Amino acid sequence: KKEYCEKQLDIAEDKKKELEVTLSDSETAIEEMEGGIATLTEEIAALKKGIKALDKSVAEATEQRKEENAEYKELKQSDSAAKEILLFAKNRLNKFYAPKLYKAPPKVEEQPAFVQIARHMQHRGAPPPPPETFGPYTKKSEGAMGVTQMIDLLVKDLDKELTEAEVMEEDAQKEYEGLMAESATKRVDDVKSMSDKEASKAAMEEALQNAQDTKASTGKELMSTVKYIKNLHAE
Repeated sequence: KKEYCEKQLDIAEDKKKELEVTLSDSETAIEEMEGGIATLTEEIAALKKGIKALDKSVAEATEQRKEENAEYKELKQSDSAAKEILLFAKNRLNKFYAPKLYKAPPKVEEQPAFVQIARHMQHRGAPPPPPETFGPYTKKSEGAMGVTQMIDLLVKDLDKELTEAEVMEEDAQKEYEGLMAESATKRVDDVKSMSDKEASKAAMEEALQNAQDTKASTGKELMSTVKYIKNLHAE
């Protein structure tokens, strides 16, 4: 019986050592997986936060681009209207003081009832030809030339402003389109990365559960083995 007990004791001791190693390995694996899950949880949260911030920045950039485009269109419309008025005024001055530069408007069919009134108004509006000698008409002509030159400067300024605004609008649009392309690529990459990490986390949580189950069953078996060894010693 003694030999039997000693043999059983040796077997039990070996089993106890194996179970202790298995239990230790399970505890190590559990610790590593818990750390990995915590890290993945933080990374997933950071990606979610990053995607939300990216969406917000895209929305803000889009709103800003809309506002800039609206301002450009308003400026273009305003400057074009101002330029049209200035050129109309210059043309009217040319009609009286520089007829060679005058550009007649396209002819439109006039209603018979208004023909006489229109001609009468044209007759009243046209000043008599200036005398050959220098006098008030010469001064008026010189004054008109000064006004037309000023109009030319104003038109030039408007053209310059329109050109600069057009360049700025094109640059802003290109920059916006580039930002949208980069943001779209980053969002796709971040969403994929988040999906991959969520899959890894799910797999790791499943493995953790298995490791915890193994630890629990190993712990029970170890306790039984220790108890069995104590009983052998008692015999």
